[in-house]
Amino acid sequence: MKLDELQKMTQEKRVEFIDLKLCDLLGHWHHITLPISSLTPQLFESGVGVDGSSLPGFTSIEQGDMIALPDPDTAFIDPFFERPTISLIANVMGVENSVSAYSRDPRRVSADAEVYLEETFKGTSAILGPEFEFYVFDKVNFFQGPDAAFYKLDSAEAQWNAGQDEESLGYKIPYKKGYHVTPPKDRTYNIRSQICAMLTGLGVGIKYHHHEVGGGGQHEIETEFATLLKMADQSLLVKYLVKNQCFREGKSATFMPKPLFNEPGSGLHVHQFLANEKGSLFYDKNGPARFSKIGLYYIGGMLKHVDSLLAFSNPSTNSFKRLIPGFEAPVAGTYSVANRTACIRIPGYQRDPWTMRFEFRPGDGTMNPYLAYAAMLMAGLDGIKNKIDPGLPLNRNLDELSPDELAEIHQLPTSLNKALNALETDHDYLLAGNVFTEDLLESWTGIKRKEVTEIRVRPTPFEFEMYYDA
Repeated sequence: MKLDELQKMTQEKRVEFIDLKLCDLLGHWHHITLPISSLTPQLFESGVGVDGSSLPGFTSIEQGDMIALPDPDTAFIDPFFERPTISLIANVMGVENSVSAYSRDPRRVSADAEVYLEETFKGTSAILGPEFEFYVFDKVNFFQGPDAAFYKLDSAEAQWNAGQDEESLGYKIPYKKGYHVTPPKDRTYNIRSQICAMLTGLGVGIKYHHHEVGGGGQHEIETEFATLLKMADQSLLVKYLVKNQCFREGKSATFMPKPLFNEPGSGLHVHQFLANEKGSLFYDKNGPARFSKIGLYYIGGMLKHVDSLLAFSNPSTNSFKRLIPGFEAPVAGTYSVANRTACIRIPGYQRDPWTMRFEFRPGDGTMNPYLAYAAMLMAGLDGIKNKIDPGLPLNRNLDELSPDELAEIHQLPTSLNKALNALETDHDYLLAGNVFTEDLLESWTGIKRKEVTEIRVRPTPFEFEMYYDA
């Protein structure tokens, strides 16, 4: 969008402020708000100075000065500001020698991944369509101190509330029985519709929304396809709208992978394919499941590098509490047709040569989408480059395999620490085209190792139940 178009929009909407949103290494938005008088050519040439040392994963305090440079193509009217405000997503620029793209800026990684793809396959785009799963709670409390630690979650939908005296309506969702339930059991459908209407108004295509399996308030919104960088931008926008609209309604939304014990976890499955003007490069009407060799090589690359990929797609200690048998979450590095226990699923209902795709199922909402989406693309391109054959699909329910059968299949990492170990030994594919950099990987790994340590050194409530009477 050109400056004159932005100025016309702000005049029509009587905008008073500009809000710049920038993403730290971990995938969280930060923001700074300017008066509308700042909407000048200089804003898009010089940006706004920020302290990079205060942004997780960025520079040190003695080299903290950085620049937030807004991208005019990302403009949207922020629906949560009382005073009319236009939001712009900003790139983070370094100023050490001259103003230039900062190596650890996650948005740069996605942009450079698209450049690398164009250099590898002229006229080709990476197309993604995520499924956003999340829980909505009516009340959330948690605390961690030296002498006490607890969390307490509540959902009016959940069966655990069936015995409460405050309500006698009777419409509770049994354990693991929430999939596509209708009102009055589904109490949050109006909030989901409101969120989807807001997203549509901001240019994010919506495929559908529905209640998910978790009876304690689990939901899903699936978006239409978009190119990699655009989808990464939209992914943070989806999370922003979900959290803020639920907060506005007096509820709390979380994309935490496993907030409830023994209920389904929340994933962020990513449908993806490469496409040019003729349609999906993954389509071949004569191929197995109508899938092309290029598509299979792409899958081969992702399966080869899947352990290190999980360091970006599942980058929390909580992530691996979701990746356990019995909850439709993948635990092995396999692919299949229509099998939802597989790591990679080729949807069995596909017929359209324009959108022939597969779904990468391990990921969750703790990912930084700029980094995770780019890492998936780089792994797939490495598979195409080296013609990595994924072998035959495994179309069996992995939850029903015997221990001996499972032992013959590659098992996914069972902890963040193991995924980080894999990333340290298998990351050359990420460095191609300077998409990822060594300093970014070092910063990422260092932060995540600290998270592992923070969990490791703290006792949990369940440990008291198990060991207090030692």
